[in-house]
Formats: sequence, structure tokens, C-alpha cells
Amino acid sequence: MAGGSGEALAVDTEVVIVGAGIAGLATALALRRVSVGGVLVLERHSSTPTGAALTVYPNGWIALRALGVGHKLTSRYEGCGTFRVTNLDNGETKVFRFAGGESSDEIKVGPADRKALLEALAEELPPGTIRFSSKLVSTNTETAESSPETAVLRLEDGTVIRAKVLIGCDGVHSVVARWLGLSKPVTSGRSAVRGLAVYPDGHGLRKEVRQFLSEGLRAAMVPINDTEVYWFLVNNTVAAQKEARTDPMKILREVTDNLGSHMPPEYLDVVRHCSHESVSWVPLLYRSPWSILTGRAARGPVTVAGDAFHPMTPDLAQGGGSALEDAVVLARAVSRAATPAEGVAAYVSERRGRAALLVAGAYLSGWVQQGGTDVQGLRGCMVKLFRDWIFYRFIFRRLAGMMWYDCGDLVPPTSNEEGKNHSG
Repeated sequence: MAGGSGEALAVDTEVVIVGAGIAGLATALALRRVSVGGVLVLERHSSTPTGAALTVYPNGWIALRALGVGHKLTSRYEGCGTFRVTNLDNGETKVFRFAGGESSDEIKVGPADRKALLEALAEELPPGTIRFSSKLVSTNTETAESSPETAVLRLEDGTVIRAKVLIGCDGVHSVVARWLGLSKPVTSGRSAVRGLAVYPDGHGLRKEVRQFLSEGLRAAMVPINDTEVYWFLVNNTVAAQKEARTDPMKILREVTDNLGSHMPPEYLDVVRHCSHESVSWVPLLYRSPWSILTGRAARGPVTVAGDAFHPMTPDLAQGGGSALEDAVVLARAVSRAATPAEGVAAYVSERRGRAALLVAGAYLSGWVQQGGTDVQGLRGCMVKLFRDWIFYRFIFRRLAGMMWYDCGDLVPPTSNEEGKNHSG
């Protein structure tokens, strides 16, 4: 590290991860578990972003177990054994039981507080791993004689960082993904409102996922514990005014008085108990599966993970779970490869197919369950018939099977070295 008065600070390190969300922190921890040292996580905000909550399916818990933090969360959150879907247009309710091939307290379906998950990951990292208020402005690579390709990052404050591996975990609008040349995420024509309801004296709800379907709308609620309930509402509109998407009180009124006014009383009660700090309303974007399969997701020692790689709609609740899978696979590939570039390439090769399948499955699931986006008349009726008679009976169960994916364990290197050096 160098830099004097009036000079830009220069930093040299082994691995830089851009973004301190689920993908970024999980990747940092995974690399630490396989003894890759010198990991620096850059977060553009002054603290780690939190959000409301997320539903973690078995594939996510399997990845958390591989990362060595699953036990921190399973002891705090109960699993949900039932998924209940009610069609508000005809009053019909379908009940699904979560099942799988492994019986364990750590392998289940259940919600988790996003903040608690991020804290569980961050607690395992050495002090100083996360550098806050560090906004990435540009990135490039350079090659010196007889040395591997190096990633060069420039931050908003003038800092220049050189790293042997660069991993973009900087979300849907990723700077790293844009540099790689991955296609820009596109809109699904839908948006999602999310929040976390708080009941200091207890909510009294059953431990199950409740979902409600209506024309162009899908809403759900699931208890996290005895006092908190995670809820969301996905609809076929996108708020036009930024103020409407950022003012918590206006968002909640829009849900209770307009978008979700016909929801059951218990759902509206959950919305009214929502913590204002947890509310968000965002358009749902995704990267086309074809772009994920064929796009340039790796360039030398540079790659992306999580939403930066495969942004998807939340209709299979796989954004967080797939990011955790990425972390395990990426760290394992880098630790086993002879060079950073080979490790990055192996990771992308292994993840492309599953990521594309999840994005396609999520889009199909959301589009069908909401009766199609901007589909009216006879076509709309056909979509609903397909949903009620074919999708839930046959396709949904197959999509749910993808949530039992096992990304494998993190196998530490056989070397007795304190940390793996990618000096080439």
C-alpha cells in the first residue's frame, strides 16, 4: 500500500470483491474457508445494506452449511412445511408440502432475516475485510512481463487497487458486469413491494407460506419467528414516480388502499404492521437466459456472482440461494486452479447452465401464476387454465425440485500454507 499527501492511494491485494451483500460476503467467507488470503470487500455505502428478509430453500441451507454458518441461523428460525396458495378470483386453495431427500435440522424451507444472514457471514471475516464508502468508478486489466493478468480498479475517492482476482457482486446494475460485456438486464413488466411486519406481542400465525393470487397480482406472507412476518406483493405495474417508490408511508397506502385492497384481512393486517425501514418497491429485472449461457461472464481473472451475474425475478425465491451457491462453487474452483483465470473460467462453466435454468424458471413461474403480463381476453383465460390445471399439478413440482440442488462442499487445499498465493 502506498500513497502520500496529494497522491492517489494505491493498494495491492490478492482478491477484490465489489459489493457487501449476500453474494459478496458469502464469496469472501468461502475464499477464507479454502485458505485464499488477502480478500478485500468494497462496499459503496457507509454500512452493509440489509433489506427485509428472504425465503431460504434447501439449496441455500446446504450452501450455508458448506460455508460453516448454517447453524447460526437454523437455531433462530423454524422451517415451514406447508405452502398454501389461494386463488382470490375463485376461492380455490391448493396446498403443497415441502419435501426432499435429506432429513436434517439444517435442510429445510424457511425465511430468514436478511440482516441476520449478513451478520452471520460478516462475523466470520477478519477485521478490515470490508471497506465501506468505496464506490467503484471503473475497472480494467493489465499484463506485465512474466506475470498473470491483473485487475485494476479505480474508486471515486481516487484510490487505485490492483488485484489478482476481481469478483463483481455489485448487484443488478453491476459495473463489473458492464465492463465484461454482459447484456443489460431487462424489465419483466412487473414490480415488487416487500416489507417486514413486527408484532411485539406475537402475531399468532401458523408457520406456513401463504400465497394469494389475483388478476395481475401475487402476494404472500410467511412468519420468520413469533414476532416478525415477511411479506411481499408482486404486481403487473411499475411505479412511475420515484417518490412513490421511496416513501414508505405512500408505498404502504398504495398496497392497502389500491393494489392489495382486496387481499384477505390477515394479509392487510400484516402490511399495516410493517416496519417503515424495511419497505421497498422495485421494478423486477432479469438477464435473459441466453445471455447467461453465451455472454462473457469471465475475462481473465475477472468475473461476477449473484445478481451481477444472473439477476432474476423473485418468483422462485432463488436470488439469495443462487448467490450462496455461486460463492461455494467459485471459491472451490479458484482454490483448485493453477491460475486465477483458470479458476474463474471453471466457475463460470459450472454455473452457467443452472443459473440460466433458474432465471427461466422464475420468469415462467411468475408470469403464469399472475395470469400473464399484459395478456387479456381469450389468451388471458388460456393462461389461467394452464396455471390451474397444468402448471400447479405438474410443472411447479419440477421447478420446486431445483431447490434441492447440492452445490457441494468446500474442500480446503492440501497445502500446509497459511493462505493460497495466486502469484503465478
